[in-house]
Amino acid sequence: MSSPRYLCIHGHFYQPPRENPWLDVVEVQDSAQPDHDWNERITRECYGPNARSRLLDDRGQILNLSNNYARMSFNFGPTLLSWLKTSAPDVLAGIVEADRLSRERRGGHGNALAQVYNHIILPLANAHDKRTQVLWGIADFRHYYGHNPEGMWLAETAVDVASLEALADAGIRFTVLAPHQAKRWRPVGKQDWAENPGGIDPSRAYTIRLPSGKSLAIFFYDGIVSRQVAFERLLDSGEKFLDRLLRGFDEARNHPQLMHIATDGESYGHHHPHGDMALAYVLDRLSRDPSIRLTNYGEFLELYPPEWEVEIHEKSAWSCAHGVERWNSDCGCRTRGDWHQKWRGPLRKAFDLLREQIDHLFATRGRECFPDPWAARDAYIEVILDRSPRSVRHFLKEQGHPDLDDTQIRDALRLLEMQRDGMLMYTSCGWFFDEISGIEATQCLHYAARAMHMAKHFHRDFEGKFAQALKPALSNLPEFKNGRGVWEQVIRPAVVDLDRVLAHYAVSLIFPPRETNTQLYSFNLDVLDQEVRGRGASHLAVGRLRVRSDQTWDEAETAFVVIHYGGLDFHTVLRSMDSVKEYENFKQRLIKVYRTGSMADVTTLVAREFEGTVRRLDDLFVDEQRRIIGIVLQDRIEDYQRTFERLSSVDDDVLNRLGQMHYPIPKPLREAASSYLDLELSQELAQLQPDGSLARIQGLYERGRTWGYQPEREPLEQSISQALERILRGLAPDADLAAIVAHAALLLDAATFLGLSPDLWQVQNQLLDAYVQLSDSNAMNPPLQNVFASLAVKLNMSQHLLGWRP
Repeated sequence: MSSPRYLCIHGHFYQPPRENPWLDVVEVQDSAQPDHDWNERITRECYGPNARSRLLDDRGQILNLSNNYARMSFNFGPTLLSWLKTSAPDVLAGIVEADRLSRERRGGHGNALAQVYNHIILPLANAHDKRTQVLWGIADFRHYYGHNPEGMWLAETAVDVASLEALADAGIRFTVLAPHQAKRWRPVGKQDWAENPGGIDPSRAYTIRLPSGKSLAIFFYDGIVSRQVAFERLLDSGEKFLDRLLRGFDEARNHPQLMHIATDGESYGHHHPHGDMALAYVLDRLSRDPSIRLTNYGEFLELYPPEWEVEIHEKSAWSCAHGVERWNSDCGCRTRGDWHQKWRGPLRKAFDLLREQIDHLFATRGRECFPDPWAARDAYIEVILDRSPRSVRHFLKEQGHPDLDDTQIRDALRLLEMQRDGMLMYTSCGWFFDEISGIEATQCLHYAARAMHMAKHFHRDFEGKFAQALKPALSNLPEFKNGRGVWEQVIRPAVVDLDRVLAHYAVSLIFPPRETNTQLYSFNLDVLDQEVRGRGASHLAVGRLRVRSDQTWDEAETAFVVIHYGGLDFHTVLRSMDSVKEYENFKQRLIKVYRTGSMADVTTLVAREFEGTVRRLDDLFVDEQRRIIGIVLQDRIEDYQRTFERLSSVDDDVLNRLGQMHYPIPKPLREAASSYLDLELSQELAQLQPDGSLARIQGLYERGRTWGYQPEREPLEQSISQALERILRGLAPDADLAAIVAHAALLLDAATFLGLSPDLWQVQNQLLDAYVQLSDSNAMNPPLQNVFASLAVKLNMSQHLLGWRP
């Protein structure tokens, strides 16, 4: 009789923290287009789809949906969960629900594992950081999932005995490592150790006895199959993936076998498009196979406690053949073969130097705020998870000295934020790739900059020595030369102080957003007074503002003047004024001069009577800067479009004739005509009504076909997807159902005619959610049922799917 067979697929879902450290928000990243940033893009490609992955029938129709997280083992990085909470709460809800369902199905053992907080290489961390990273990871897990974790994922599976002691001290039961990290192993109670060149048997659990007397279970994943998933396109076919997993079992084994792999979660949809569907196919097939049980590590550990013990290779990791040197030196591990990584060692040394300085400052000044500064740091995760004043005051009551005054409270928060940034600067991704000026390494340098920014409040300036320590960190790019060049050109200009926040808000008053909001990222703005005037292309804004940081409770107040000369020419001045009366008198004189004088007179008055800190458009935070530039350029773009329309109309016959003669279309003619047609098609799609027709769209498209016009796909596809989402939000019993169906059908027909493939994933989800909501509220009726069935067919969904439940 064959031994029991269990299978577990683990996904390590993680992105490095991408937030601007001062703003606590991810700013626009052009490399992630058409999405706002990489978190948003990977959520669209991977994290979201795995919560509702598509299972297709033999005709390619969607037959069912799979929450892959409910049937696989997984961990999500805490900093990624924080971003999902605010930016993709529906995806986070699917992840949390999956863990709840798995606990119901697996005897109380959830699929979710915790992770060391911000993915630092634990063996290279000091003892304080090891402890805090583990405790923060556990607290973060408990915050989202509502229970304590059984297992914890180590960043890059980087491990040493001291790191395992930190896990065991915190109550963690197990972790997962790569097979080559096992040094030797033996049955419990035996004397002789085994060391097999072929590697450890990954099909069972092992225990490691720690010097403290504690022990921890370790699972060593199947390295061959895990590598094939990542690098050998195993996810191109669900059948191929399933077959390879099944071949991981060995009939020669006479013990209960656990076939398990550990992979980057981003493999399932981001690195490998539609990899989530291959995973869903495998999980669906295995869930219906009576000879194999899908499991997770906690359940298997309870069913089959370790009968073997193991020792590990100290300071080893899954992604470095040289121990943990990838995060410490130019070890040869790289992603681009023609670039060196000589900067890695000096960068680590610079951070270590800074860490020593900020740790000493924290330990000494921290005693003025806390009886035990390090215990306070361990508990600070509760504030990070909830920045409300009530949460902060509760934390200070529990961890601080009694009766801290306002100055001491700000000092306490600054010290703790300095420590938080001091850990975030060690995020492993900063060393993983090949260039110190890349977005991963510079993100870590930004955290270092903010840590030093916090230290300056205590009259400690660490920047000089730190910048000097970066000089040996040689860049591959001549424009930077070394780490100091990166610091001076990229990092230092990005530092955010309260004046910059105030200037940002002041400039934004010239072109206010549709919804005014005095919460500016991690800052609260109090508008004490403001007045905005416009004349021709110019504008003037004058006012008074107060700002307060949610993170450190630092405050500042200023008066401001913004002069917009037109175009992208802004001049902003901040100044502290002695009294409100002084400000009011100046404001009245300034507005009078603006109304009756020239812009030169306005500038002269400000220079003479309002001398202060000068800011320009460049000082705005990136998203707002882009918004204002877009508004300023809009009139010019419309002028170009009118010119393109005129040229296209005049040259329409010429273009058609050139196309008929197969004459290469001159680039200026092609660009002007294509730009005009793209804009016209976009406007027609936006204006399409339920009772409309595609005649105008067809005419525009046919007009350009003779000379080879091809629509710009991405903007038009995005426009159609967004329009469909808006339409389906109207599904309700009292809605005009026929109009909704007709409108959606027209848009889908337009996409087909133009050869476009809009992303329908969210639209399909909306249809299913609306159906479930209406059914559960007893609002479903036969006419409405027919509407949903009709739309399901048009969206390539089987009508049987309408019985689906999340």
